[in-house]
Amino acid sequence: MPSLGADMEAGTVLEWRVQPGDTVHRGDIVAVVDTEKSTIEVEVFEDGVVEELLAAPGDELPVGAPLARIAAAPAAPAPDRRPARAPAGTPRRKHAEAKPARTGTPRRTRPAARRSPAEAARSRAAPRAPRPPGAAPVRASPLARRRAAERHVDLADIAGSGPGGAVVAADLDRAPSDGERAPGTPSEAAEPGTPAAADEEREDRQAAMRHAIGALMARSAREIPHYHLATTIDLSAALTWLTAANERRSVAERLLPGALLLKATARAAIEVPAVNGFWVDDAFQAAPAVHLGVAVALRGGGLIAPALHDADRLTLDELMSALRDLVGRARAGRLRSSEMSDPTLTVTNLGEQGVEEVHGVIYAPQVALVGFGRVTDQPWASQGMLGVRPTVRATLAADHRVSDGLVGARFLNALDHLLQSPEDL
Repeated sequence: MPSLGADMEAGTVLEWRVQPGDTVHRGDIVAVVDTEKSTIEVEVFEDGVVEELLAAPGDELPVGAPLARIAAAPAAPAPDRRPARAPAGTPRRKHAEAKPARTGTPRRTRPAARRSPAEAARSRAAPRAPRPPGAAPVRASPLARRRAAERHVDLADIAGSGPGGAVVAADLDRAPSDGERAPGTPSEAAEPGTPAAADEEREDRQAAMRHAIGALMARSAREIPHYHLATTIDLSAALTWLTAANERRSVAERLLPGALLLKATARAAIEVPAVNGFWVDDAFQAAPAVHLGVAVALRGGGLIAPALHDADRLTLDELMSALRDLVGRARAGRLRSSEMSDPTLTVTNLGEQGVEEVHGVIYAPQVALVGFGRVTDQPWASQGMLGVRPTVRATLAADHRVSDGLVGARFLNALDHLLQSPEDL
């Protein structure tokens, strides 16, 4: 079970995308798991052949517990380059040469799957005992499993009303608990399968997500020595360039100001690497690439920050396309495990909500968080002239164990400088 964030302790297997005997490669989706925040597609880390699935759909496993056993793919047999033996009585040709066997086009090597330092540190966690052979898998939401454990209810005895027959929290309100009727009666609890039951399950999931986020942020604020900096950036050059660039694009291909802010942040992180990486085992580990964690507000409530991989290397059009795809899949619950496990620097932008300035809390084990507010027109003095310019407030929350105010100021100055030359982003 991969670690999909510092706040994750366990996940529930929802479905398998592979079966024993299937050949898999790095980056392939092998399973779908449910966490307190979202439904995540799990990628495999190695090439090989699936030997055994160690968890059934519905099993809840702690981070680090094995999900499946994968063996190395068998090596292809070497071609026989010896000349074929001629049948008896057939005269042998002199100086005959065996033609070399034809080889196929080499298969492209898939990029190695990314694993966060937090995930690597948990990889030795004790595995959960496998389900008894022949036991029917029970599909249930994480909240339903917690309630069942608290009430000593066997989920196998509960008729599920969720997707695919999964047991949801509302179903537990009709189950006996230690010989007693569980709190809630048909008149008090929503009927399974009704909109009210769906609303109750959604509220329960939001409560679980808020609990997970709150616990992580409390630990971050308690353990990380934060310092905060802010600056006001003139966006007149950036927005003028953006308007001209969008005139040459269709509506679906137009760039948003957020794309410029993300690209400039990624480039600034390359110039000031002390904000891009992880604090692990009492030491800073600089990240070799910039994978921006983009804070996404979910439609049902809550927040998630999946990674926009290699943001500094993407063109603005590629970044805009990747951002649309990432936000869409985040809100649809179709994120990949690598997108949740390896953000190196998180960016939150609340400008669309009318917020002028954001002071964030670092998402451990990262060491910095960048915030942007809304674009506002402000009086601006330049070259002895006073005028009105579009501006944005950019903030930085950083870890004092890794950097200090001087380094943080260098990062914000680099960010400002990059946004003054948008054509170079």
